[in-house]
Amino acid sequence: MATFSKSHAPRFSVEVYQNEYLPEGGREVNAIVTVTSTGGGTTGGIPIPAPVLAPAAYDRGGASADAAVVIMVDCSGSMDHPPTKMRNARDATAAAIDTVRDGVAFAVVAGTHKAVEVFPGNGQPATADPATRAGAKDALRKLSPGGGTAIGTWLMLADRLLASADVAIRHGILLTDGRNEHEEPEALRAALDACAGRFTCDARGVGTDWEVKEVTGIASALLGTADIVANPAELAADFRRMMETAMGKEIADVSLRLWTPRGAEVAFVKQVAPTVEDLTARRTDAGPRAGDYRTGSWGDESRDYHLCVRVPAAEVGREMLAARVSLVLPEPDGGGSPPPPLAQGLVRAVWTDDMAASTSMNPQVAHYTGQAELAQVIQQGMDARKSGDIEGATAKLGRAVQLASASGNEDTAKLLAKVVDVVDAPTGTVRLKAKVAEADEMTLETRSTKTVRVKK
Repeated sequence: MATFSKSHAPRFSVEVYQNEYLPEGGREVNAIVTVTSTGGGTTGGIPIPAPVLAPAAYDRGGASADAAVVIMVDCSGSMDHPPTKMRNARDATAAAIDTVRDGVAFAVVAGTHKAVEVFPGNGQPATADPATRAGAKDALRKLSPGGGTAIGTWLMLADRLLASADVAIRHGILLTDGRNEHEEPEALRAALDACAGRFTCDARGVGTDWEVKEVTGIASALLGTADIVANPAELAADFRRMMETAMGKEIADVSLRLWTPRGAEVAFVKQVAPTVEDLTARRTDAGPRAGDYRTGSWGDESRDYHLCVRVPAAEVGREMLAARVSLVLPEPDGGGSPPPPLAQGLVRAVWTDDMAASTSMNPQVAHYTGQAELAQVIQQGMDARKSGDIEGATAKLGRAVQLASASGNEDTAKLLAKVVDVVDAPTGTVRLKAKVAEADEMTLETRSTKTVRVKK
């Protein structure tokens, strides 16, 4: 298994793509900010120019023991239908355990209408080595289906286990095959609110009897990924990939800090790649005219963010700094000097009477505006389809086909083609299919926020 030294500390860069020109009196500034971390993890980095090294004093990665992970396995009664589903879940958990690198703290939780620590069973995660991995896999034999589903209790136990580990990176993996029927929605929301910012969590729905919005909502609140594993036999491969990605995280609690000048205001902040996620409401104050937006933990990866800032109107010839974007780590406990930014970028506004310059949309902004709309119209179209609004569903899903085709989002186009018959993709002319497999419908909903990156 790979080990990591301090020399593998991630390096960050920020690149800003925008059309800074506004017409006289124009107020809205849009920019795509690409944040790239490389040199730290194992998840497939992207070469970047002139990277900025994370300061050694605040390096959260490198040491192989600086992480903890809890696997939450649904053991409710529905996992017995068919009986192979529980066996697949045990095999998938064993595959994930095999992927945990030496020195990482880990635990396994069985989830029903209550949460039970299956391994190690003493209220604290075990330290991964050949002996503890073998012990954990032996303990998986205790996993048997029975009882209900109360996911909030699973998350709260995972939080207690992760909090007991003195590590920087805390991660959860959650598997469910059913709806959260044995606790009130408010209880799950309270658990998510309590766990937000304390650990990240990837969520998976196996089969087709779970609720898409519940699973995607968990992943969204805890800055993880969500997906469907329609065939339980594919769980092991999916769990292995998730754990490999988790093991590639090398720096935790990174925030996107947005400073704006007096008179300017942030209209929205959205992650737009690799998935669409609106971060606007998650802002926390970070000093005068500055706000932080949590982005979670990072390995070797690149993400794109769409910023929209409203600035005071100005005359032709005026220029101003519309926003300063920084990547920051949390301030040290007990006070002290805050760590310097990992990387920074600037968003500008220039007022001009050149109509061509001020009306031209930056290609990156245009692309991701379309990707965000694509995710939105898919959700609207599927909701309309479920409610029996055939005309509305056809219009929305037709627009989705048009956007997917124009942007080259082939994966989403293929998923749409399982729900509609495409008559003409460029114009968005489609017909709803009379019969759609439930797995195809849920896959489209679950993966609707996945975007294709713009070619730069």
